[in-house]
Amino acid sequence: MQRSLLSALAGTLLGISALGSAALVWAGSGSPGPQPKPGGDWRLLDPITYENISIFPVISSVSRDTSAFVTLDEGLSSGEVIVREQGSDGMARSRGASLPQYNASASVNQLVLINRGKRPVVLLAGELVSGGKQDRIIAKDRIVAPGSDPLPLDVFCVEHGRWSSGLQFSAANTMVHPSVREQAAVNQSQTEVWDSVRKGTTSNGTAAPSAAPRIEARDLADVVASAPTQSYSKIYQHSRVGVSVDDFVDEIQRRFARATSGSQGEHIVGVVVAYGGEVAWSDIFASGDLFHHYWTKLLRSYAVEALARPTLREVASRDDADEFLRRLRGREQVESEPGVYRWSEITEGRLAQIELEALEPKPMTLHRLLLHRTS
Repeated sequence: MQRSLLSALAGTLLGISALGSAALVWAGSGSPGPQPKPGGDWRLLDPITYENISIFPVISSVSRDTSAFVTLDEGLSSGEVIVREQGSDGMARSRGASLPQYNASASVNQLVLINRGKRPVVLLAGELVSGGKQDRIIAKDRIVAPGSDPLPLDVFCVEHGRWSSGLQFSAANTMVHPSVREQAAVNQSQTEVWDSVRKGTTSNGTAAPSAAPRIEARDLADVVASAPTQSYSKIYQHSRVGVSVDDFVDEIQRRFARATSGSQGEHIVGVVVAYGGEVAWSDIFASGDLFHHYWTKLLRSYAVEALARPTLREVASRDDADEFLRRLRGREQVESEPGVYRWSEITEGRLAQIELEALEPKPMTLHRLLLHRTS
């Protein structure tokens, strides 16, 4: 009896270790009973709450070494990564190559990316690349290996009204807000991406609001439509919206820094985000370093979503956030590039979970997105 119990325990431990990420492991059972809970070397702190948003820091005692990877913004800023319109002439990986010229085969929903650096590049759905003939956002999480051939890159347009000169793409340090990002990452629809840019939010909350949204959908549509190129970045820059976003972000940032200042020996690896009483979104990373690379632009994206939603009387609890992070039981889709990455999506009802796993130099789950679908 004792020997069988020890064997079962050893088998369970081996199964957990095979998942490849000590910091991002969620264990579940296929048998009937209570819903599986998140596990692993991390925990949630109490929420940082301001107006209609609550942000739960995700704290881990383990932070994986992600220094072998470079983010899209870092790669574009350093010149290690080049993004061009599809069909550009003279695409080459060498640093001394002349800049390509456009030809007629450029495409709205596809760009070309070259990784000229020595590290794999991490791409997250919803990241903005600015320039070229139009501003675009990355369509899907993926990793691009160093030294690879020019990569056809699926994207979505977030800038109507311009299809003209603009040779180089640059780091925008911007992530589109969750309602737009959902359309790219899950629904994969150009029409719905653009509709969600204009509407501000695709959420249809049922709770009675205590105040109207600080960014009305009609105001947001007017701001984007009045911009010369109808660019998404005008949401942050326009006087009718930009000041509200900056003030909102600054206040949350102060509260977040104060709430997490005592977490010595632990690492902030992600957040869970609630609007009113609805836990709606979560971004969790393999390391504190990787989270901090994305944190500023993620926070700004969460703020735009909050400002576009009604201010609700309800506030989500930490139990709500814990329940939100349970491992989903549903249909799984998988895409992979051998030796580079594995992408998976699980949907269960209105919930969707997307994981990006690096396969080299060490297997690890670099990013885990969980969202409550609004459409």
